[in-house]
Amino acid sequence: MMKYLIIAAAFLVSWNSFSQTEIVGKIKTEVVKKHELNYVLHLPVDAKEKKPLIIFLHGSGEKGTDIEKVKVHGPFKYLKSHDLDAYVLAPQCPENEYWDEEVLYRLILKIQKEHNIDPSRIYLTGLSMGAWGAWNLAFAHPEMFAALVPIAGFVDRVPIIENCKIAAIPIQIFHGLLDDVVNVDYSITIYKKLKSCNANVELTIFDDANHDSWSRVYDNQEIYDWMFKQTKNKENEN
Repeated sequence: MMKYLIIAAAFLVSWNSFSQTEIVGKIKTEVVKKHELNYVLHLPVDAKEKKPLIIFLHGSGEKGTDIEKVKVHGPFKYLKSHDLDAYVLAPQCPENEYWDEEVLYRLILKIQKEHNIDPSRIYLTGLSMGAWGAWNLAFAHPEMFAALVPIAGFVDRVPIIENCKIAAIPIQIFHGLLDDVVNVDYSITIYKKLKSCNANVELTIFDDANHDSWSRVYDNQEIYDWMFKQTKNKENEN
């Protein structure tokens, strides 16, 4: 009988040693993070009247502090030999960072405040990492943009789930079928999701293009003409 009592006592001590105490609490705190972005802004020849604004987000290869890098691809490359009757804004993502949609949003508000920009004709475009940033910025602030042109971009899970959040924005998506950096399936998936609620979305897949599917888009006046025709609906401002 004594043997069983010793075992039972040992079990009780063992069980008590694993008992836990819980504390339920709450913390209120504020985390402040400072951001700094370089940018270049092209000004239209005549800025007396309100003019459109194109925001261009570059890819990962143009990160850093050399602002000339943002002119290697995209609208600023086009502007070297052509003219655009619009403001063109190209921020530069710092090294070791990625596009932050709230920082970009505040930059756009700053540019709007300082220049004579038509708020119903603000267009957003980007390539590769910039296309990823453009998707996220459009979903964060869909009320701001009259058109969206993402090229060869990765798409996060949230935009795919919340696809109808940008149902009012005309969109042209471009991607290379042979892209070995960002799989074309990202663009195909988001296109199919958007088609369920956005009647003004198009997907162009270049059969012969690898990751650089943007040169033929940005080097052609056609994409700028299409953007300039798009005007944000009043109902999209609410």
